[in-house]
Amino acid sequence: MKVYLFILTLLFCGVVHAQTTVTGSVTDNTGQPVPGANVKVVGDSAGTVTDDTGKFTLNTSATPPFSIEISSVGYGTKTAQVQSNNQMVSVSLTDQENKLDEIVVSASRTPERVLESPVTIERMSQQAIKATTAASYYDGLENLKEVHFNTSSLSFKSINTRGFSTVANTRFMQLVDGMDNSSPALNFVLGNLIGISELDVANVELLPGASSALYGANAFNGILFMNSKSPFLSEGISTYVKYGQTTQDVAGTNDYWDVGIRAAKKFTRHFAAKANFTFLKATEWIAADTRNVENSNIIDNPDAIGHAANLDYDGLNIYGDEAKTNLKGVGQTLAAMGLLPNPDLVNLLPSVDVSRTGYAEKDMSDNKIQNLKADFSLHFKPWDNDFEIILQSKIGTGNTIYQGANRYYLKNFYMNQNKIELKKDNFFVRFYMTDEDAGDSYDMRFAGLAVNNMWKSNNTWFGEYAGAYIQSTLAGQTPAVSHMIARSVADTGRFLPGSPEFKQALAAASDDPNLQTGSKFIDQSQLWHGDANYNFKNEIKFAEIQVGGSWRQYIMDSQGTIFTDFDGPLKYEEYGAYAQLVKKFMAEERLKLTASVRYDKSQNFDGFFSPRVALGYAAGSNKQHNFRLSYQTGFRNPTTQDQYIGLDLGPTVYALIGSAPDNLSRYTEVRQVSQAGIDAGQPTEVTLDGNLAYNNSYSVQSVREFRNSGDASVLRKANFDLVKPERVQAFEVGYRSVINNDLSVDISGYYNIYNDFLNQVRVLTPLYGTVGTQTGAEAVSRGDLRTFQIYTNTGATVTSFGIGIGLSKKIYRNFELGVNYNHAQFEFDETEDPDFIPGFNTPEHRFKAMLGNDSVVKTAKFQLGFNTNVRWSDEYLWQSTFAEGMIPEVTVFDAQITMGFPTLKSVLKVGGNNLFGEDYLQVVGAGRIGQQWFVGLTINP
Repeated sequence: MKVYLFILTLLFCGVVHAQTTVTGSVTDNTGQPVPGANVKVVGDSAGTVTDDTGKFTLNTSATPPFSIEISSVGYGTKTAQVQSNNQMVSVSLTDQENKLDEIVVSASRTPERVLESPVTIERMSQQAIKATTAASYYDGLENLKEVHFNTSSLSFKSINTRGFSTVANTRFMQLVDGMDNSSPALNFVLGNLIGISELDVANVELLPGASSALYGANAFNGILFMNSKSPFLSEGISTYVKYGQTTQDVAGTNDYWDVGIRAAKKFTRHFAAKANFTFLKATEWIAADTRNVENSNIIDNPDAIGHAANLDYDGLNIYGDEAKTNLKGVGQTLAAMGLLPNPDLVNLLPSVDVSRTGYAEKDMSDNKIQNLKADFSLHFKPWDNDFEIILQSKIGTGNTIYQGANRYYLKNFYMNQNKIELKKDNFFVRFYMTDEDAGDSYDMRFAGLAVNNMWKSNNTWFGEYAGAYIQSTLAGQTPAVSHMIARSVADTGRFLPGSPEFKQALAAASDDPNLQTGSKFIDQSQLWHGDANYNFKNEIKFAEIQVGGSWRQYIMDSQGTIFTDFDGPLKYEEYGAYAQLVKKFMAEERLKLTASVRYDKSQNFDGFFSPRVALGYAAGSNKQHNFRLSYQTGFRNPTTQDQYIGLDLGPTVYALIGSAPDNLSRYTEVRQVSQAGIDAGQPTEVTLDGNLAYNNSYSVQSVREFRNSGDASVLRKANFDLVKPERVQAFEVGYRSVINNDLSVDISGYYNIYNDFLNQVRVLTPLYGTVGTQTGAEAVSRGDLRTFQIYTNTGATVTSFGIGIGLSKKIYRNFELGVNYNHAQFEFDETEDPDFIPGFNTPEHRFKAMLGNDSVVKTAKFQLGFNTNVRWSDEYLWQSTFAEGMIPEVTVFDAQITMGFPTLKSVLKVGGNNLFGEDYLQVVGAGRIGQQWFVGLTINP
């Protein structure tokens, strides 16, 4: 009942204030419309943007007379007087460098200039979107200061800001029209696979730091806001068609298609609607890293590649070769079963591990990616003011590749978001749900294991290998030749990639959700979310005060293939509330204080507060020098996987176990004991659960020391607590200015202190015995151990720091030069937690530059422009649960030429990415990124 009363109160507040409507148009000095220009009431937060034809409609509670301010990137700011309601205003802007005058909302949940933002913020306007050198505006985000990409697939790119990120960046949030774009089950963003079409995107804002004080959990290291156009402001039918080609050493040269259409109509002043449809089709950046892997570490020695060099070879992008066993142990088993004519023949077998012959990743899928996005929305304005009701539905589906603990082919995945929102200039109430279906997705590592077992079981294959090795040795062959002969014999009957038998086996494996025999994973999880915000600007004048809150429920439904939900969906809830005050002081309001605090509570964890305080000071005669100082806090609740995953990645790999207290007993598995253990009186098989993983395990490092020394006294128990939320304290200073009206300067520095940093560690659980006893040590010596990867928090204090410098200047007429540099670094005391794997995954040094001119030629009938970008980053260490290794230094050059035809309302763009460069790597284990060129035609109404 309280919720309904709150909503009614918001509705009442939304209709009691009188409204003034201002309409108009904005053009440049040649008379051409300026789309995406900011129109703002001076001294008030009310504002809007111009549509593609340069027109705008502004509704405000201000009473005439008052002034409005019009600005746009690349133009000087103009002010116009409003003397009456329904006044028509026409403004012509002149060229000028003013990127920092753009209006942003995300930093404080209220409109303000970038120059006055209390924290670091990056923005991509409509003009920047049109000028991007990338094949899509989302890819173009990589050219922003603070942004670093982790590319898992040509269509799946993860944004990394300020470090500690993998492809699964659970420390970064992405909001699309206010909706969290994360997967309910995976808890991270799937790039732009269910985002906004470039025809419909109004602007993009990026906060690279902690933002939990306003936006809650997961706004930990950054948050991206993608906002779409209103059909009330941007009408008509627009479309684009892009064709190009991608070139990669492994995949060759392949076609690239991307098409989209947008239709929007303002039927009356009270009702409007829009629909978007986009479709992308291309060939994947194929992953083909054949380097050997040992405990996730890459072995860079080229001589170590292949079974001729390593009997237990495990190629990074080779699957099925994870199945391995000790050859002497196989002989002992055969002898015990009476399958050797003479038990003494076991002595001919060396005590070495041997792995099966695997399949390359390029053979485990069709390597084709697709992405279809559609969204529909109805917009109602029942009264003659800016109160609006929005009903929206978004759909995303297709094929792509995701890299987590394994490599996953997301085939025919489906994700749907439905929203109802009530909003006005001083409040919003929003409720939405996200529903996903993994479709025909499967784990390619398990697919390789399953296909191998279909043509010959592991027991049979290793048995034939041992038998052939013995016979070859008796025939006088050397060990190396005997191993070659043994593998050839054991591989007899192997399904060859591409053969009908192989295709049939792969289809069967990818359709089998039992990970003991197949590779399909099921995911039909959901997320339900509601949030509201109210700004008391109409009731309180001495300061701007806002309050808000949110509620969320996760429903995990993987039918036991990812989570321990084998007996039905698992659910849990989170909620939070916040308040913020913004107050300006001193003469000319030069000092600005922003203070906010948020309280959050998750069902499985204690609640806590997240404060934020920021001070900004505007110096100079025109307040053009802006200094800022802020203290922010962020937090991240353990994800659904951190709490409830229960995924067996195979007997020779490890199992993932979430640490929610009720999850430990829900996860169970049966493991086989070695023949030596059985001979010592242990049972043939044992049942393990999550409690043993957390409470009866050895640290990996101590087991390594024991194997090197043979001294059981070095064995140590792994002591890790159950997972809890992680927190960060972020200190930031910054300076922004526009100097001499043509040089934009943006400098920032930050220092982060992480507490209870969420961490994944591997532990070794004895199949029998207790840690600290002789029996447990005997299990270690016999190799009767099970590797578990568990979720916990490190006790080590982790810190990171960095600086960012951005400069932009008009160097000649409309030619613009921009450069930016980022330095990022982290520190922690390894002695505090030797098992901690930070996974910073960020270059220490990054440099980016751009040179462009959107109007080299500009007439009433034709406009010619161009843009170029170059990115450089140094070598850095990549760490993840799938693989660890070095990412080499790289330089990437992109360019585009744009030809506009105003009378035809169309733009032709020709561009290329990674021009003149070699294939490069951003994620160890993913495909190298090749070259791409494209030509695109966009037609706007």
